[in-house]
Amino acid sequence: MALHRRRLLRLATGAAAVPWISHAANAQGYPARPVTLIVFVGAGGAPDILARLVGQSLSQRLGQAVVIDNRPGAGGNLALQAVARAPADGHTLLLVATPHAINATLYERSNVSVARDIVPIAGINSDSFVVLVNPLLPVKTLPEFIAYAKANPGKINMASSGTGNMSHLAGELFKMMAGVDMVHVPYKSTPQALAGVMAGEVHVMFDALPSSLPHVRSGQLRALAVTVGTRVKALPDVPPVAEFVPGYAVRGWLGVGAPKGTPADIVDRLNKEINAVLTEPVVAARVMDLGSTGLAGSPADFGKLIAEETEKWGNVIRAASIKPE
Repeated sequence: MALHRRRLLRLATGAAAVPWISHAANAQGYPARPVTLIVFVGAGGAPDILARLVGQSLSQRLGQAVVIDNRPGAGGNLALQAVARAPADGHTLLLVATPHAINATLYERSNVSVARDIVPIAGINSDSFVVLVNPLLPVKTLPEFIAYAKANPGKINMASSGTGNMSHLAGELFKMMAGVDMVHVPYKSTPQALAGVMAGEVHVMFDALPSSLPHVRSGQLRALAVTVGTRVKALPDVPPVAEFVPGYAVRGWLGVGAPKGTPADIVDRLNKEINAVLTEPVVAARVMDLGSTGLAGSPADFGKLIAEETEKWGNVIRAASIKPE
């Protein structure tokens, strides 16, 4: 009887060890084939540029190609759905961004969410937004713009690249905190919205620095303020909004996530390699040239950022009663 019990104990112990052995073997053999990084915007946008920049160096470190798969649509939800439904083996990744945090409230009835379906891996970069006006508008500073807007309530048109996205919500937050009344004019894309400001169709736009910087440098747009708490290297003479509207802060960010259930060893490996990529001189220089800041850190750090941003923009969406188009 004792011999029989010992035999059962050995069998039970061996069975319990099988999942751990399988897990370790999977992690050690990762990646076994090319890795797909699904991007929520079309080719050529700033997120796509950064995804390809990081992906190229990451492929060298992983020993497998990192393939960029552009899946624009539904404010980033199409890309999120594709990754959420993929096998949790680290071979399909998501370029996670601020819109995914926004969508948790904007599309609250969606069957996928970044918090529920994605495990955070690592941040990539953080961007300031910029308050942009047409140079012909009779304002040269943010205080002058606020005074002009208050003197012309409901007559200032504010462009965005679509209802509910960051360019829209940054403006809505500014309206609430600065006490100004502006009319939202959504365009179908960032290039169209920027063109609208440059043509004088609209007066102001809150846009991410990487996409607007060339137009500021060329003089086609005037930058009144940046939306992070300190001045940025790309625009050292442009003050933060918070100097005139205390507490105002907006930043865009990108990172990488994987389907929920991806093994911890694979998540840790990817985190380590992405953080290393961000320190490479060529990558760091390109990130800086785009007006961005690297966002290295642990998976927990990136997860905390996503949670904080989800709560922040959820409050703005509810306060402004914003509904998806």
